[in-house]
Amino acid sequence: MKTVLKLEEFAQFALSIVLFSQLPYAWWWFPALILLPDISMVGYFINPRIGAIGYNLGHHKGIALLVGTIGLLTQQPILMLAGIILFGHASMDRMMGYGLKYSDSFKHTHLGFVGNHAK
Repeated sequence: MKTVLKLEEFAQFALSIVLFSQLPYAWWWFPALILLPDISMVGYFINPRIGAIGYNLGHHKGIALLVGTIGLLTQQPILMLAGIILFGHASMDRMMGYGLKYSDSFKHTHLGFVGNHAK
């Protein structure tokens, strides 16, 4: 099942690249920005609860879709870009096993524990 989920996330990441290619930005903006959503982890310097809230907001695909859709409806390429980057980043993270966080530990995610390779 984990392989199927990772393939699904890969497909969503690929979709983010396709959507990005429709925007009026040079290709290098995608790799330059794809890790930017990880700034949402800064709350972990305060405590795991605040860190999880920030991380989950920055990695929630629903928020990414909302931002991108608002950009599409208002014809604002910068918002479309933000939504696509957020969506692509969340897919990339989940493809690598990083899920939305529980408030007790950075390693405790909705996909299991990060680094736990048990099948």
